[in-house]
Amino acid sequence: MSSPPPDPFEFLKNLWGPMGLPLAGLSGTTKAISEVDRRIAELKSVETWLNMNLSVLRMTIQGLEMQKAGLSAMQSAAGVAAGASPADSSQQPSGGESPAKK
Repeated sequence: MSSPPPDPFEFLKNLWGPMGLPLAGLSGTTKAISEVDRRIAELKSVETWLNMNLSVLRMTIQGLEMQKAGLSAMQSAAGVAAGASPADSSQQPSGGESPAKK
């Protein structure tokens, strides 16, 4: 007549199955708890490794931004010096002194 009702745990088995984690209530609890503890430890070590890499990446980005700012400042200073040098040479006093010492 009608089909038997679906197993409510079948969905959970299918959900957790691809991750390789056993379902705690469906097998030996001590084995499942130790497996979950092992996975937690593995994932925490991966998290630590990723955080270290993130810190290195942030420092690299900051270093490159500082290098870019330095290069930009040098280029703008060179542009100002190149644009101001002909005007400075025509305004220099005849005695050879710089205008600041007058």
